[in-house]
Amino acid sequence: MGDHAHPPCVVTKGDKLEVEIASGAMTRLAGVSEALSGSTGIHLAIATVPPGRCSTAHYHVNCESAIYVVSGEGLFLHGEELDVEEEIGRGDFIYVPPDSNHQPVNTSGDEDLVLIVARNAPVEIVVDLEGAGRQDCR
Repeated sequence: MGDHAHPPCVVTKGDKLEVEIASGAMTRLAGVSEALSGSTGIHLAIATVPPGRCSTAHYHVNCESAIYVVSGEGLFLHGEELDVEEEIGRGDFIYVPPDSNHQPVNTSGDEDLVLIVARNAPVEIVVDLEGAGRQDCR
């Protein structure tokens, strides 16, 4: 297999996920992170937005993100003034560049909006946009 050392793979069991800071009503659990696996260039988490709720409006300074909608339905607000509202649902992919304002909103009355979130930095720097976006669902 060669003379170089092979770094070990890390499997994180579903009951050992890292609890991350909540954003509004959205909670996030990391499965691949610097703390869990020593990752330095990627982060992977599952985020859940309860029915009728949303995250805070925010942007990430130091990373781009990719989001996959596992289940549920909602709106993804984005744009300079968060004035672009796009419907999202199961199977949709979302790309969020650095410094891009955004806010996921769960429009369902009875089903969680579940998102897989990947980013290209082990730790994100988040700036909340006070008073911006939807306020009625936080």
